[in-house]
Amino acid sequence: MITLNTFLATVIYAGLGIVIFVVSFVLVDRLTPGELWKEIIERQNTAVALLAGAVAIGISSIIAAAVHG
Repeated sequence: MITLNTFLATVIYAGLGIVIFVVSFVLVDRLTPGELWKEIIERQNTAVALLAGAVAIGISSIIAAAVHG
């Protein structure tokens, strides 16, 4: 059975992971030349979309490993 402490820890770690993911993805967006979302949405640049997806998976893997311990 899940205790309240376990549930709260899970929610806090999930929230912290999401915040770290968003901040790091925005940082990557700022560091790349051009406007990332404009390239993906307006120009439908598949290569940039694949890059953004790969970055998202990489950041998520690092955060998951850090949270898991």
